[in-house]
Amino acid sequence: MESQRLVLASASPRRLDLLRQIGLEPDGVVPAEVDESPLKSELPRHTALRLATEKAAAVAAVQPDAYVLAADTVVAVGRRALPKAVSSQDVRDCLRLLSGRAHRVFTGLSVAAPSGRAAARLIETRVRFKRLTEREIEAYLASGEGEGKAGGYAIQGRAAAFIPSLQGSYPAVVGLPVYETVSLLKGLGFRFP
Repeated sequence: MESQRLVLASASPRRLDLLRQIGLEPDGVVPAEVDESPLKSELPRHTALRLATEKAAAVAAVQPDAYVLAADTVVAVGRRALPKAVSSQDVRDCLRLLSGRAHRVFTGLSVAAPSGRAAARLIETRVRFKRLTEREIEAYLASGEGEGKAGGYAIQGRAAAFIPSLQGSYPAVVGLPVYETVSLLKGLGFRFP
């Protein structure tokens, strides 16, 4: 009988929260050490799927007896991937670019099973931002919430007030598409409690 251990290949507390929300407590959390730089001329959608797959494979190599779940989120305007904001200036630049327009959030999802089988899926969500005033941008910067986030914002936080519409998966924008996660795990033989 195949192991039913589940390992989350991510340091994201949001991904862990989303798993717990559906009653899944991973047996381990092992962040993957992979270079997250996009490849030359790589489209944002391909970056998200490639990184999720690489993360799952990297952790599966050291956790071969577990189901390894990995995800990666890329925020894109057209063919341009926005950075994971590391400074308040990054957040400011992202918000100014997103202001008053729609963008896409690509979330790559990958599961590696103890059997050696693996499956991956790409989830695309379209998010529209209202036109932001400089005062709104500065207030968001002061919260510090956008730092460390893809595209410089956290939809599950204060940035929710900037988003009049979303088409697709809200949890995917947070960081883990829950429905697709359950589908991939079940498809590879993981039994839910």
